[in-house]
Amino acid sequence: MWSGWSKTGTTVKQDRSCVSVVQMKCLLIASESAEVLFHWTDPEFQQNIQEQYGASQEEGQGLPAFEDSISTLFAPIIISCSTMVDRLGDNYTSFTTENNHIYVLHQFDECLYIAVNGDGEEGEDDLRRKIYVMKKMIEVMFGMVTLSSNLLRKELRPQDTDQRARLWKHLQSLLETYSHLRENDQSFLVEAVERLIHPTLCEQCIEFLERRLVQQLNSSVERAGEEVLHAFILVHTKLLAFYSSRNASTLPTSDLLALIIMAQNMYPSNVDLEDSGPEDVESTSGSGPESFYTPEPSPTDRDSSSSDKPVRGSTPVFEFVDPDIQMAEDSLRTLEVPPPDPSTPRRVFLEVSLKEGLYPMMPHSMYCLPLWPGITLVLLTKIPTTAVAMSVYTFLEAFANLEKRLSQGQEGSAATRGPPTIHDIRSKLDKFIKALGPSEIQSAQLQNVWTEFKNRAFTRGGPGFNKHLIPWCKHMKTQLCGIYRQCFLIDSGPADIPRRLSPSLQERAQTMVQEKLMDWKDFLLVKSKRNITMVSYLEDFPGLIHFICVDRSTGQMIAPSLNITERTTSELGKGPVARFIKSKVWNLVSTTRRYLQKGYSTVTLRDGDFYFCYFLWFENETGYKLEAGDIPILPDDSAPIGMLAWDYYRKLLRYYSKNHQGEVVKCYELLTVHLGVIPTEIILQHCRQLASKLWEPSRNPLL
Repeated sequence: MWSGWSKTGTTVKQDRSCVSVVQMKCLLIASESAEVLFHWTDPEFQQNIQEQYGASQEEGQGLPAFEDSISTLFAPIIISCSTMVDRLGDNYTSFTTENNHIYVLHQFDECLYIAVNGDGEEGEDDLRRKIYVMKKMIEVMFGMVTLSSNLLRKELRPQDTDQRARLWKHLQSLLETYSHLRENDQSFLVEAVERLIHPTLCEQCIEFLERRLVQQLNSSVERAGEEVLHAFILVHTKLLAFYSSRNASTLPTSDLLALIIMAQNMYPSNVDLEDSGPEDVESTSGSGPESFYTPEPSPTDRDSSSSDKPVRGSTPVFEFVDPDIQMAEDSLRTLEVPPPDPSTPRRVFLEVSLKEGLYPMMPHSMYCLPLWPGITLVLLTKIPTTAVAMSVYTFLEAFANLEKRLSQGQEGSAATRGPPTIHDIRSKLDKFIKALGPSEIQSAQLQNVWTEFKNRAFTRGGPGFNKHLIPWCKHMKTQLCGIYRQCFLIDSGPADIPRRLSPSLQERAQTMVQEKLMDWKDFLLVKSKRNITMVSYLEDFPGLIHFICVDRSTGQMIAPSLNITERTTSELGKGPVARFIKSKVWNLVSTTRRYLQKGYSTVTLRDGDFYFCYFLWFENETGYKLEAGDIPILPDDSAPIGMLAWDYYRKLLRYYSKNHQGEVVKCYELLTVHLGVIPTEIILQHCRQLASKLWEPSRNPLL
């Protein structure tokens, strides 16, 4: 068992009388006092609550009234959870009511997340994943403020009701976008990045980003002290090119997937406009030597026929026009979030790995520049005050370590061991506070708390390092998070406006990339829907219906396209048959995750006319397959397996590499779907050959 991976929990049966309303889907974040910090509900859930508690009687009071209704509905559950923790030191992880409504709960510090499903479409694993993804998106938006429950409550629930409504609508929209991508996009199903397979064009674009775009931006006087660290081009959710400057650390897959969600939320893909007929499949697959493409002018019947400028704020058209999807689409329309202004960057907080160590939730500016509908340029810049965030994290880590040791009963010198130790950071924190200046209220508060801490910890005759210092560790962490919030989240007004790439510089970057891709844009939009197809694999692997291969070391995946809209036909056919196979693939991924959670790295299943295989294995840098070893068994309520909300595979690689010191260990996954009539030995032979063939250099873009 991995240290820190196990958690206690209780699964119970809940009587129907606890919740009498007939619910469908909901996600709630609440404080311990049952104060609503965020909620998302589908229309049925909202309608039922309004029917039970009554709609708002006065116009303009809808939001507070609905908050009150939700708070009243969930208050017994929230109070019950608090009582469980106080009396038993345990908590609920999930429960099912007699009418088969599933509730999944998770406590993050003082914030309780509750996800509900009443239509049978989502299980406990799905709801738990939704909770963790929501937490991840909040961390990307608010950074280290999430480490202080008191400050996070203020951020999630602003006093101004209009500001609160805008924030919640934005978070609701992000959750809707993620849910749509997970239901329809294979890359978000397996939580790995999919690249467009066109090595020549990818290489040209990477070289263009490096030698022209990023170089020009970073040498411009209009960058206001910001430095472009990462630049990448998205075609829908697929990566055409990605470039990181020499001063940048590697962008983790978890953060990249979160940024793709944000980009898709800002500029949703209009699938229907880019859909093409089946005759385009072979010409754009790029998987065989016969693939050619001659750029043609854009069709005149598109929305962009008279202009190459993107259409902002367009609503996504979903691939499946059934009542549930249509309802989700309608709910997206009613969010009424103002269209994003490309010239205004979003502050995002991402992991940075330097030689000094790992620094999570470091501030960056994200510029999402639409090139055409479905094609987007994303720039991530380092802001001038990043060093402040690094110092805050170093101090937070020191106080967290001290608090942990004091809570464990260690005292004196045993409690101050590091790294970093309180003694190590004492002088650094003094200099840090002095550099902030006494004029700011937050700086003065930090100075006062730090002075009191030093008097108690370091003064001769004082209490010293014992359990009585624990509250002051908490106070110091809160004050440090407050400084972080003041520096990176609070709008400082007109003085802060120049601290970003100028609008003219952003427009220049946008124009440069548009000129580079002008002759390719229509090809790219089609290619994103026909990235690779099964056509080129059928001859070598007869009976193979579908596969997904993931390199978990790099967080990249390869899979044939699954496009089953009413307007298109794929190798899977059209209509019900194609949808049936797609549902089988989605179910296979869920099933294999459950087996992986129980420690199985190989799964073979026969289901009617189909035969499913799943393999997880390790290789060294030369491609030599290493012994599988034991995969750790995780508890049922553990964080969901994946790379978006919590990078399970990074921890798995770290765990496995302990027995392979000095070697670079890589991790791969392969899922296949075959016709059931194919002999088992042939299927296994296919899997071995397919695994070695997929990662041939000729078949992949430059990394």
